[in-house]
Amino acid sequence: MRNKEFQGLVNSIEYLTVVQRQQLQARLKEADDSPPVIGLIEAQSQERPLCPHCQAGDPMRWGKKDGVPRFRCRQCRRTFNLLTNTPLARLRHKERWPMFAKSMIEGQTIHKSAECCGVHYNTTFRWRHRFLRLPAEMKAKILTGIAEADETFVLRSRKGQRNLERKPRKRGGKASKRGRSGELACILVARDRTGATTDHVLETFTTDTLSHVLRSVLSQDTVLCTDGLSVYDSFAKKADITHKALNITAGIRVLNKVFHIQNVNAYHSRFKSWMRRFKGVATSYLPNYLGWHRWLDRNNSHPMPEWLLLDALGKRHSVPANT
Repeated sequence: MRNKEFQGLVNSIEYLTVVQRQQLQARLKEADDSPPVIGLIEAQSQERPLCPHCQAGDPMRWGKKDGVPRFRCRQCRRTFNLLTNTPLARLRHKERWPMFAKSMIEGQTIHKSAECCGVHYNTTFRWRHRFLRLPAEMKAKILTGIAEADETFVLRSRKGQRNLERKPRKRGGKASKRGRSGELACILVARDRTGATTDHVLETFTTDTLSHVLRSVLSQDTVLCTDGLSVYDSFAKKADITHKALNITAGIRVLNKVFHIQNVNAYHSRFKSWMRRFKGVATSYLPNYLGWHRWLDRNNSHPMPEWLLLDALGKRHSVPANT
């Protein structure tokens, strides 16, 4: 409603009859029956949102559906709501989303989240990965000052797949070969001293893959600290950035009392410790879990369920600077 029309409505209230006031109160109560999460989303959205189909502005109000306000675009004539073209579009039980977001902050398993929210565990599985779609992409765009990079490996998991190239193994199994092999998935984490973090699941650990994922986030004045693997040295020379390599095998873990990789190694340790509660996850979903842990690590000071809800929709305006 436009401000002029709203002021006209307010000014006419004193002239309403008793019956008309009762009808108005009933209508207001009906409008307040929308799930609280919708009110949260509306508060973070424009009064007249852009059409997600053609990006035109100033759409018309077009009633409600399941408590969610709908709009109709004046240009393309298509209807939409505040969830259209977001990861949470067409999901049900919106009134339970805040409770589910709280269970994710607590790191609960699929079954515990389902029990807490009163829904089927298939529903919480679907919600989990819809909620994580955008947070998984919220990585640091630039690393400044001293940046640490290191790789860690986890056993590949094809959980849920029917056509395996090997015999199924028990949960918590081990690789059949020692050292690095195709049985292990490589996780690269780069992190600067402000806490800005980017991570990637790499198919291969080569100079080219490092260039692909790190070159855009490292500026020319960034100092890169790594262990002594030659692939990092090759990447640093190719990218023309300052590189401090630590000879870990010789016991050299700190250079000049400043350059080390203890920050990123501690992050690896926290991630692996946090992941144990899930008893193994499919490698195809690993980027989502990396994004989930990165979100928790970034918001480690009393994170709110509302923050996760808005980040899942891409509507949170006060995202920390290090992202």
